[in-house]
Order: sequence, then C-alpha cells, then structure tokens
Amino acid sequence: MVMISDRPPEIEDRAVPGHWEGDLIIGSTSSKSAIGTLVERTTGYVMLLHLPGDHTARTVADAMIVAMNTLPEQLRRSTTWDQGAEMSRHQEITMATGMPIYFCDPHSPWQRGSNENTNGLLREYFPKGTDLSFHGPGILENVAAELNRRPRKRHGYRTPAEVLATLISNPTNQTGVADTT
Repeated sequence: MVMISDRPPEIEDRAVPGHWEGDLIIGSTSSKSAIGTLVERTTGYVMLLHLPGDHTARTVADAMIVAMNTLPEQLRRSTTWDQGAEMSRHQEITMATGMPIYFCDPHSPWQRGSNENTNGLLREYFPKGTDLSFHGPGILENVAAELNRRPRKRHGYRTPAEVLATLISNPTNQTGVADTT
C-alpha cells in the first residue's frame, strides 16, 4: 500500500485533473449490497459503480477497471481510497488502469473529503439500511448524471459535467478548470 502521505502535492491542491477519491456506500446487512463511488477532485464529477451481489475485492476491482478505462488517459492519474478489504486487489487495478492508488490513514475520512461529501448527497437517493442491489446500472447512471448537472459555486456555477467536457475537449488546458470563461 502507498499511503496518502506519499501522494504528490499536485493532488492536494486540485489544480491537475484526473485524481479521484473512492469509497463504498453500504446497503442493508442482510443484502450485503453496496455501490462504489468515485469523485474526480478537480471537477467534482461523479461515477457510480454497480456492484451486483457483493462488494468483494474481485467485484470492486472489476467494476473500477471497467469504469476508469472509459476515461481519457489525462483523467486517469490516481485514486485515493480508505483501507477497506475491498481494495485488496489495488495492484491489479493500478496495472489495468495505469492509476496508482493511495490509501488514507485509518479512521480519517476527511482525507477523502470530496468523496465523503458526495456519499452524503447519495444517501438522499440511497438511504442507509436499504437493499442497494435493487438499483441497477441505469439508475446509478441517472443519479450520477443528476449530481453532475448540479451547478457548483467553485466552478462559477458551471456543473461538473460542463467542466469535465471542457477538459476533454481541450486536453492541453490541464489547470485553471475553475475558470468561469
């Protein structure tokens, strides 16, 4: 494991896009269900991982590899995650995506603040104690799209989707994404 203290400084200041924070939101104990959550630190763009049936390391690794490999290379720089057992295949994810994974200190959710905030927003859609396996990929895509269409003050009231689209269409501009022009 590579700890968050070894993460490059460029990740901390959010100036360079392509650095993600990830976690799981867990459903009811009886269903053993979960949804993987990924938030890009610069834009606030959200991706949700459908984890049908379980949230084992194999299931999470497969879902992350598929999701992250849909992104352009400039948006695949790193991921920061907690030390949950679901990330025991982190080296496999890194090899398949080219993205190093950094791990937070134990019991330090503030080290993934963007993701923790997003998980709070997601609980409006997916309440604690409910069976999350009920929500298929289409529902997860709709919820992520709704969050990605919410204007953000930090982006001059542009949405994460707009900011991300600007980055993808102009890959040479890798800083200054909070510009309002």
